[in-house]
Amino acid sequence: MSSALGRLSSLPRRPLGHAPTPIDPLPNLSARTPGRALMVKRDDCTGLGFGGNKVRQLEFYLGEALARGADTVLITGAVQSNFVRVAAAAARVCGLDCHIQLEERVPMTGEAYRNSGNVLLDVLMGATLWSYPEGEDEAGADRRLAAIADNLRNEGRKPYIIPLSPGHPPLGALGYVVMAEELLTQIAAEDLAVDEIVVATGSGHTHGGLLFGLRALGSRIPVTGICVRRPAEAQRPRIQARVGEIADLLGIANPVPDGDIVIRDDFLAPGYGRLNPPVVEAIRLAAESEGLFLDPVYTGRTMAGLLARAAEAEPGTALMMVHTGGTPALFAYAPELTAAIGRRQGD
Repeated sequence: MSSALGRLSSLPRRPLGHAPTPIDPLPNLSARTPGRALMVKRDDCTGLGFGGNKVRQLEFYLGEALARGADTVLITGAVQSNFVRVAAAAARVCGLDCHIQLEERVPMTGEAYRNSGNVLLDVLMGATLWSYPEGEDEAGADRRLAAIADNLRNEGRKPYIIPLSPGHPPLGALGYVVMAEELLTQIAAEDLAVDEIVVATGSGHTHGGLLFGLRALGSRIPVTGICVRRPAEAQRPRIQARVGEIADLLGIANPVPDGDIVIRDDFLAPGYGRLNPPVVEAIRLAAESEGLFLDPVYTGRTMAGLLARAAEAEPGTALMMVHTGGTPALFAYAPELTAAIGRRQGD
């Protein structure tokens, strides 16, 4: 681990995923914008529990949980949350119990959304499921987790909470500080030209951690965050706070100037977890062109952003998308996607 990353190597970490993840070219999608090269960093291939970016983030949370002697992990997220699904998998690998709180962030009540996709996997892993009626109350969701944790302590358990709201040490972001070093090593070893990286921006752990790691290691590659939950004017201060928190946690100066925080919300409407035509088209194009599966919440929006940036970029530009996983959510959106895309029916 580079000394430029401060005390990162001294923090508790429980390895969970497959790394390094590959970088794949996207030749057929690149052909749609001649002269621009598109590629994808396959963090959907991190392995644990269907993989995704949350595997990297959970290595530091589980490291701290185990260091504290926890026997139960608690986490909150949307009904089809990738984070809670991977948290359950990580807890089981580490021999821990898991309590999951599912928040009402998306106004969908269909059978597939409620019981398929990530929810089915949560059930298969034997997690205890709780419900929270609000979708935009991070502090309230965390308070409810704390109350559940108090009840577990009264039963003699040792719970560990993975928080949702800002104001907590950004342990999850450290997974993407680590990924930045991995990525730069790959770029050098494979002699890749990368002029811009496009990534989903939501909690800020992936976007903020990656941007922080690149800048701390001396890379000036621009990073564009594609909004998945809140508009750009609300997301920007979140990323600004996140990189400052990472610097405090690692005991180093913040290497990220405000001008390096680039955020787009073109593909956010009508809101978190809701489909729109550019997202549906990005999901369809990736599958039909590259056999690459994207989810409706995060990577479908990120791909829409990547294609937009390719259309705007100068010829000769090379752009990389970070595929943050989320594949199980495709099944939860089956009725909506089938209706939007249609079905090619033979005779």
